[in-house]
Amino acid sequence: HVQLVESGGGSVQAGGSLRLSCAASGGSLRKYCLGWFRQAPGKQREWVSSITTSGNANYADSVKGRFTISQDDASNRLYLQMNSLKPEDSAMYYCAAGRLVWLDCISGSGEMADWGQGTQVTVS
Repeated sequence: HVQLVESGGGSVQAGGSLRLSCAASGGSLRKYCLGWFRQAPGKQREWVSSITTSGNANYADSVKGRFTISQDDASNRLYLQMNSLKPEDSAMYYCAAGRLVWLDCISGSGEMADWGQGTQVTVS
């Protein structure tokens, strides 16, 4: 298992950008399927993006073309660059890690084992 801590959330106007960061400890992120999820008040948690151990990335249709997931091996961090933010992007964002097969990872359908505490994003 890895321990995950998100940062980088905040309040931004529509059309603005934020970059979320997820710092990991207890293991190399390169060994895991990594993902970003979000949950707005009163709504179910939804998958945003994931990246496989081989570096393949995928995105939910709602964020495709606006968000970019990446990871840095040297710092053992996962990132989510969010551009052209919309009010409907407002949510608590969580990073997650799990040992998943490629298809479950890339589709966002696999169950992640490790979760961060979340970072709030508010777009007005």
